[in-house]
Amino acid sequence: MGVYRDLGRNPGVFRVLGSQLMARFPFGMLSIIVLLHIQLAYGDYTSAGLVLATQSVGQAISGPLSSRFMGIWGMRPVLTTTSIVCAALLVVIAVVHLPLVIVAVIAFLVGLSTPPITPAVRTLYPKLVPGNQLSPLFSLDAAAQEIIWVIGPVIAVFVTSQFSTAAGLCVAAGFMVLGGAWFISSPALGQVHLKRSKRGLGAVLRYPAVVIATVISFFFVASFAAIEAGIVRAFAGPGESHGSIESGIVLAVFAGGSLVGGLLIGHRDLRPFSTALRILLVLAGTLACLLSLNIWWLCAVLFIGGLGTAPTFAAISTIVSAKVKFSETAEAFGWIGTGQLVGVATGSALAGIAIDAADAPGAIVVSGGLLVVCALIAIGTMKWMPDLKGRSIEPPPETGTVTIPLP
Repeated sequence: MGVYRDLGRNPGVFRVLGSQLMARFPFGMLSIIVLLHIQLAYGDYTSAGLVLATQSVGQAISGPLSSRFMGIWGMRPVLTTTSIVCAALLVVIAVVHLPLVIVAVIAFLVGLSTPPITPAVRTLYPKLVPGNQLSPLFSLDAAAQEIIWVIGPVIAVFVTSQFSTAAGLCVAAGFMVLGGAWFISSPALGQVHLKRSKRGLGAVLRYPAVVIATVISFFFVASFAAIEAGIVRAFAGPGESHGSIESGIVLAVFAGGSLVGGLLIGHRDLRPFSTALRILLVLAGTLACLLSLNIWWLCAVLFIGGLGTAPTFAAISTIVSAKVKFSETAEAFGWIGTGQLVGVATGSALAGIAIDAADAPGAIVVSGGLLVVCALIAIGTMKWMPDLKGRSIEPPPETGTVTIPLP
């Protein structure tokens, strides 16, 4: 564990880590809260899935665009504007009952104004620590990220079950504003200037590593959104949709497994086969959920599956940092962030339809299917994966055309 202790010797690392975690926290809450809020308001999960789908479209557009805007106007102005606008729109959905079509439009704007926290912080990390500490930092970030993707839904379930789904949306908006302010005020944010991209939007997708990482991120995170919805439904009482404390316990244990896996496995040298092995571990735990919905069984198998979760996220970040030039990492992480955010919405939407058709097991099947696709992609693309055994993470050198005058 000394590798993580050494990170603290770099000024500002833990502040950036903690503040970006709080700023991104709402993203782990929103999918399940919006799913439950719209279901309660309009009477079916399919309507909720449609709203989440429109949100995902906005997020798909927002990710790479907002990353490029940070290179034009700076990180702080873009992050400040998007955080305020996105939080205000969430409050509107929470407190005003509107026709479904209008809510879908607002959800699209929520996705469009999603703060680009992920590309911002992933661009900062290589400037905060030396290359030999970047892998442990990504690992620690991935382990802490489980608070977003797994503990976030736990808090979402607790708030919605004890108060209301409207209260849950307002809590998410509060996290977005307060966490965003903390992250934006970090001194490190003013020390890194993103240069305006000289290539067209999407040019970074010419890197196979970026495409692979984005697609894997989409299916991987979508699987979590699906199983979270399934777990919530599994412990909901007759006629209820908000779940119970049991679902929160199961999801917390899932997060615990991921935290342990991130700290023990995530910092290890990445090999071409590492990503596939970590995904297969998560898949095994997910499929085992179909054997029984008993709380103790779910806790056991999801803890095991969780051991591969944070290490997979760490591998995704490591792949990009090792394969993409620093000047293009912001947009690269923007595309990956889009993949993850769209994955959350898509997984929840598919799970909502599956729950209407086959109850909780239907959502678990959806989650397992998404992970199967994810694993197959990781296996089929191993030749493009970096082999970092015994190496520090260093991005490719910046190159360009140099004019040499003739004598």
